Amino acid sequence: MRIFTPIRAESVVSLGEQRLITEIKRWLGAASPAAPFGIGDDCAVVPSSGKPMLITTDPVIYGQHFDDSVPARAVGAKLLKRNLSDIAAMGGKPVAAVVSLAIAADTSTQWLREFYLGLAAAAHTFKVKIVGGDVTQGPAGFFGAFLTLHGEAVGERVVTRGGAMPGDRIYVTGTLGGSLLGHHFKFTPRLAEGAWLARRSEVCAMMDVSDGLAKDLDSLTPKGLAPALCESAIPISAAARKCAVQTKQTPLFHALGDGEDYELLVVVCYRVDVVKFERAWARKFPRVRLTKIGTFAKRDEMPGGAVRLLDYSGYEHLR
Repeated sequence: MRIFTPIRAESVVSLGEQRLITEIKRWLGAASPAAPFGIGDDCAVVPSSGKPMLITTDPVIYGQHFDDSVPARAVGAKLLKRNLSDIAAMGGKPVAAVVSLAIAADTSTQWLREFYLGLAAAAHTFKVKIVGGDVTQGPAGFFGAFLTLHGEAVGERVVTRGGAMPGDRIYVTGTLGGSLLGHHFKFTPRLAEGAWLARRSEVCAMMDVSDGLAKDLDSLTPKGLAPALCESAIPISAAARKCAVQTKQTPLFHALGDGEDYELLVVVCYRVDVVKFERAWARKFPRVRLTKIGTFAKRDEMPGGAVRLLDYSGYEHLR
């Protein structure tokens, strides 16, 4: 289904803003509570639990995060799930979200309905309330949906990106690379895994892999240290190997740089018994792979054979 239509009667301009908002409420259904706890007032009222609040925001933009080959429902789900991945990376749970649209006048009403049905289905799955947002007209050929997600800590702490020390181990969940073959909208955010990891004293830092391992690792690396990765340990996806055949690049190139993996990058303290930690993980999440891919080392003490990350790059906006 195409996102834009040349037929005025099939586009959002035939509805106008007020009728469109009414339709959005209907499409979301029970995923959006009644005002003032949902759409319909100047602000939504979200009760506080007293736990640390987590706030993140990410968009989906036509031509940047999806195209006409991606089903509209999958786009709506992706909008929520890529934000959920950020909440997972800090060991939190989602609570409520607001969604703002900037859409061209010729946006298909049927496509937008499917988008919101996909968003609502994901909201039900992950227990998120869609409590408000905004609609504005964008330029011709433009569609952007911008979601701000509120969450809260599950336990006594939230896990940040800071805290790595020399000798700490680097782990990653799942497999990496080849996201454009479908994973970029078919993934499941690691909410349960992130919450479990946040409760573990062995874990000292964490983030999600969205721009590619080669880039994202830099955000976990303290000054004076460098990640020493073992090439043979990196969990390369089947999709990355398929991409490598098409691009003539190496599978490692795709695993380190493709981005939109939405896996968790985890730092485990060097002082702990990692065998015990890994066994505990395997008992809790037998179907989710957790791989030790390297350690943090002082820059002037890098072991021989470590992956030279300067030869790889992840996705960087505005470049």
